[in-house]
Amino acid sequence: MSAFSRYALVLPLLTFGAAPTAHAQSTSSSPGYFMPPTAQQHAVPQMAPRPKPVTAPAASAASGPDEAQLKVPVLPPLPAESTPPTAVIGVLSVPEVLQKSTAAQGVQAEIQKRQAVLAKDAQAARSQIQAEQQAIMAERGKLSDAELEKKEQNLQNEIAATQTKFQERNQAIQNSGQAALQKIEAELAGIVRQEAQAHGMNLVLHREQAVLNVSAFDITDETVTELNKLLPHVTVPPSVVTPGMQVNTPEDQGDGVGP
Repeated sequence: MSAFSRYALVLPLLTFGAAPTAHAQSTSSSPGYFMPPTAQQHAVPQMAPRPKPVTAPAASAASGPDEAQLKVPVLPPLPAESTPPTAVIGVLSVPEVLQKSTAAQGVQAEIQKRQAVLAKDAQAARSQIQAEQQAIMAERGKLSDAELEKKEQNLQNEIAATQTKFQERNQAIQNSGQAALQKIEAELAGIVRQEAQAHGMNLVLHREQAVLNVSAFDITDETVTELNKLLPHVTVPPSVVTPGMQVNTPEDQGDGVGP
């Protein structure tokens, strides 16, 4: 029996769609490239689930004699320190800011353009490998088992190398987008600090985490206006595959694969 039955044409094409979404942080960037979600995703804030009350574990009559009992130690008081200032709170929707940012929109458009080219190249590679597979199948009756197995193994090696190449190219695109977005995040952090100082705020929360707030607390629109004025555009660096570059797996990236 030919060894060909043990192999299948496996050249999964990465899903070159929109990159995973995440909230931008003002202190550091989260790993992986992300872009602002659509407005519909944040049109209606989700109510946070009410936390269940935390109660101290009660002693059970069925508890065994070896179970450790929770004992809260009595510690000496700490030296008195200054009382923190009264909180003056503001709220900000980072996803909305990024969605309305002209610089972020430009980054997303460029990333999608590069991914479209990558998807086209991947489809061409798949067609070539399928043609090679069909050629091997046509020669099955003319080749010895050893010769046929050698051709099949070479094809499998080609498939593996091709898949690695496209994974690396996709990762390079993601890295370029993340590098461009980090510039926007850095500018955004400075603007948030500036807006907070202008309003006398000393605590700014994510709007999506607030169950209820009034418009007077919200500095999102002002932040968008300032960000578009100070940073209307950002250049996406070239997507270059470097030796030893770490490549996230499809599971890490949230990407699907197709047969």
